[in-house]
Amino acid sequence: MTVNELRSKYIEFFKSKGHVEISGKSLIPNNDPTVLFTTAGMQPLVPYLLGEPHPSGDRLTDFQKCVRTGDIDSVGDASHLTFFEMLGNWSLGSYFKHDSIAYSYEFLTSPKYLGIPSERLNVTVFEGENANGTEIPRDEESAQRWQEMGIPKERIFFLPREDNWWGPAGQTGPCGPDTEIFYDNGQPKCGPDCRPGCHCGKYLEIWNNVFMGYNKDADGKYNEMARKCVDTGMGVERTVSVLNGMKSVYEIDVFQPIIRNIEELSGKKYGENEKTDTSIRIIADHCRTATFILGDPQGVTPARTGAGYILRRIIRRAVREGLKLGIEGAFLAKTAEIVVGLYKDAYPELPEHLSFIKEQITQEENKFLKTLKSGEAEFAKLLPNLLKNPKKIIPGRVAFRLYDTFGFPIELTQDLAVENDMTVDVEGFKVEEKKHQEESRNLSAGTFKGGLVDHSEVTTKYHTATHLLQQALVEILGPEVAQKGSNITAERMRFDFSFNRAMTKEEIQKAEDIVNQKIKEDLPVSMEIMDLEEAKKQGARALFGEKYEQQVKVYTIGTKDKWFSKEVCGGPHVQHTAQIGEFKIVKEQSSSAGVRRIRAVISGGLPLENSQS
Repeated sequence: MTVNELRSKYIEFFKSKGHVEISGKSLIPNNDPTVLFTTAGMQPLVPYLLGEPHPSGDRLTDFQKCVRTGDIDSVGDASHLTFFEMLGNWSLGSYFKHDSIAYSYEFLTSPKYLGIPSERLNVTVFEGENANGTEIPRDEESAQRWQEMGIPKERIFFLPREDNWWGPAGQTGPCGPDTEIFYDNGQPKCGPDCRPGCHCGKYLEIWNNVFMGYNKDADGKYNEMARKCVDTGMGVERTVSVLNGMKSVYEIDVFQPIIRNIEELSGKKYGENEKTDTSIRIIADHCRTATFILGDPQGVTPARTGAGYILRRIIRRAVREGLKLGIEGAFLAKTAEIVVGLYKDAYPELPEHLSFIKEQITQEENKFLKTLKSGEAEFAKLLPNLLKNPKKIIPGRVAFRLYDTFGFPIELTQDLAVENDMTVDVEGFKVEEKKHQEESRNLSAGTFKGGLVDHSEVTTKYHTATHLLQQALVEILGPEVAQKGSNITAERMRFDFSFNRAMTKEEIQKAEDIVNQKIKEDLPVSMEIMDLEEAKKQGARALFGEKYEQQVKVYTIGTKDKWFSKEVCGGPHVQHTAQIGEFKIVKEQSSSAGVRRIRAVISGGLPLENSQS
């Protein structure tokens, strides 16, 4: 089983069950400030799980590129990845537990699809609880359905919230129990309590079906929803490795050419030495992740903060592992080219951005190699004082500063220490590193509360304001201006757009004036669902490089005959522009090469009756 085969079999199966294939979205969440990257297949679908109608209907399926960096320091073992693909299918009120479980079982066991022997499957279901005054029952319905499918009682496990509950995405919203499907690889149990979820490696989770039947409100109460949804997720890399009986995700087909390339560059052989294997895995994972981030239409580049910081960190970590393998100079562009070749059919945006990917990776590599030289120079400066220490120990905080400020790996500090008859306080270094990792974990998981996932009144107003700003910028700066992403919190909006110079004070004021004029005119905001080609014919603007379904939502600000803005967008929006309030541009600055960023705030405005979805 290859990655391409699993991807196409999955989509083919769910299309045969009446699901419409939709396009996976950007790795950079648009208008969701709660995370830096798209971390799960369901994330772009949150508005529809919250109740908005999807233009493609109520049965959907897709494959989605995802990045998770909370476990970045575990990458290099047999299973952790920062980039992965997620297969998903959704019911937006069309079916629930009964059909969802039947579909999963059929896809997994049918010889036409995955052909897994039924006796290899184990499942977990929610054991029930009293959640803040709401009695959420033990999920006997799912357990019964699994038995009807052929899974005996002894392979069905009732587990608590930490194992079998999902959500909500924010502080409030849809959530519910899930059922997780595990593959038993046949190894003996590690003890009498060994069960799915045990970390011994016997049981490998391959699929998760979430039954969103509850809505958590602001008081923390769980209210049963009339419209129940299903959200499922299957990780591509892990499932392919399990189906092929492999001990590591790095053995699957998409990693083999990448690993061979690193072997050629380094002269080292994979599979002969654990330390070498770890370095090769880290380079393979991090280069694949960097390629997908740089190849995304949203245009993230290495930076000191946000998603750009994560990108910079993984490129630099790959370079450090390359040095351990004896690879001199910049080398990742060659590996990135192989990644693009492997994924070009499923993700055509990668070959479109190939020259940009190679250029940005090489620039960052060279910057970092220069930084390492600065680190050596800094060490030489510090050395006379360090040598005065009678214990001949380099403090952990000094070693960490060299690492954090100059990107100087602890191993290099240790080498230089040995050359000068010194040692390094490695434990002290680890304490400092742990503090830093916690900060990074918070950064990667998201430090903002709210966002469009909450569909609050103020974020809805901000979202409509981005449409007004986009059109104002086109009128002032020219048609080459294109949105490169936006980020909304309850306090402000951030709007990135392609433009190759700083705006003048006059241009900034003019943009603000146009937006406020359109708010003052109290233009109507309307939505139509139409064919994508028809939307383009009508002059609707679509986010550059974004993938869209055949049927799309088009939001028009103004009348049908005389409109100010027309965009393909998922929503939500106000009903008329006077609801937005006063618009104020706070700052205009550079975001990355060829991309400018505007920060703006709104105040006042009329209350929303309800938002346009």
